[in-house]
Amino acid sequence: MTPQDPGHGAPSLDQARRQIARYGLAADPQAVLVAARLMAAGSRLGQAGEAHFARFGLSTGRYRLLADLEDHGGEKSPSHLAASLGVSRATVTGLVDGLEREGLVARRAAVEDGRGNVVVLTARGADRLRELAPEHYRRMQAMVGGLSTEERTVFLDLLARVVAGMDALTED
Repeated sequence: MTPQDPGHGAPSLDQARRQIARYGLAADPQAVLVAARLMAAGSRLGQAGEAHFARFGLSTGRYRLLADLEDHGGEKSPSHLAASLGVSRATVTGLVDGLEREGLVARRAAVEDGRGNVVVLTARGADRLRELAPEHYRRMQAMVGGLSTEERTVFLDLLARVVAGMDALTED
C-alpha cells in the first residue's frame, strides 16, 4: 500500500478531484482526500481493534474501561468513567454490566457519598490486564513498526492537530 495506492476502498486524489468538480465546489482535493482516508483508516482501525481485543474476551470499550480504572487506582465513578472515555453514562452502564457479570469489575457505594456508586477493578480484572499486556503491547508496537522514532513524533503532532479539527464534522 502506497500513498498512490491506498487499498481497502480508500479514495484516490483523482476521485476526490472528480467528486469536488461534480458539485462545482472550491474545496482542496488533497485536504478532502486526507480527511477521507483518515476516516477510512479510523473505520479499519476500529474493526482491527475489536478483533484484537476479542482474543482476550474483551471489546475495545471494555478494555478501555478496565485500563482507565487501573490508571486511576482501581476505582472511579460511572460519570467520571463516561467523561474520560468520551461516551455516555448509559454506555458505561452497559460496559460495567458485562464486566461485572465476568467478575472483572464490581460496583460498591461511594465512600464520600453513600448515595452514589463507584466501579472497582477486581483482582480478576487486574489479572486479565496483566495477562494480555505482553501480546497487546507487542502488537501495538508492531502496528507502527514501519515508522521511525522521528516519524512517530511528527505523526503524534499531526494527529493532535487533526483531532483538534474533528469538531468541524459535528458542529452546527
